[in-house]
Amino acid sequence: MSAALLEADNIVHFLGHGAGRVQVLKGVSLSLRGGELVLLMGPSGSGKTTLLSIMGCLMSPAEGTVRVAGQSIAEADAEMLAKLRRDRIGFIFQSYHLFPTLTAEENIQLALDVRGERSRSAKKAARDVLATVGLAHKRRSFPLELSGGEQQRIAVARAIVGKPSAILADEPTGALDAENGQAIMRLLADIAKDPSRAVLVVTHDPRTLPFADRIVHIEDGRIVREETANPARKVANS
Repeated sequence: MSAALLEADNIVHFLGHGAGRVQVLKGVSLSLRGGELVLLMGPSGSGKTTLLSIMGCLMSPAEGTVRVAGQSIAEADAEMLAKLRRDRIGFIFQSYHLFPTLTAEENIQLALDVRGERSRSAKKAARDVLATVGLAHKRRSFPLELSGGEQQRIAVARAIVGKPSAILADEPTGALDAENGQAIMRLLADIAKDPSRAVLVVTHDPRTLPFADRIVHIEDGRIVREETANPARKVANS
């Protein structure tokens, strides 16, 4: 079995203050291993996005440990956490988060710019990943000139251009029609075939089920069950 690329161990977390303080995670543990696409599923308010944010080093847990490539981030300062996010983790959000004044290619290059990569090779990497998501012909288009599905593919390209080991996606198909949602999931499933990379998708979309290697169910801040996908069901990955 592949080593864990990203781990959450006994995570506890609260949101709010005073009388409005709510415990949203109640001792959650989850590992993400190379070569797999994991779905994290549960109803609204179950703690899915909070867990994703903590595993992605965007938030610190009240209790518990997060490990990236086997190393605890407990003692990491803000600069180190930012470096881990840049180098090890790619984020995909439902709302795309593209800069409207930048072209598709420039939005992708931005992910390399923040890592200090501004060479010709960075420009080539951006163009190569645009081709990977089927949008080489849209490299000079601005976000408002793209459809929702195309914008989400640009967001995927931006997340993967730096070749992070873990891709974390928050409801990546939620705003898309069936065809575009399937295209996004096929892209993510292809990434997860690499044994040095893994994908975690937070979703409540049943259309994503055929793409999963593992399905983790969370309710009321706790992991309630976990399923290993039936290989025969994963027709989308064949």
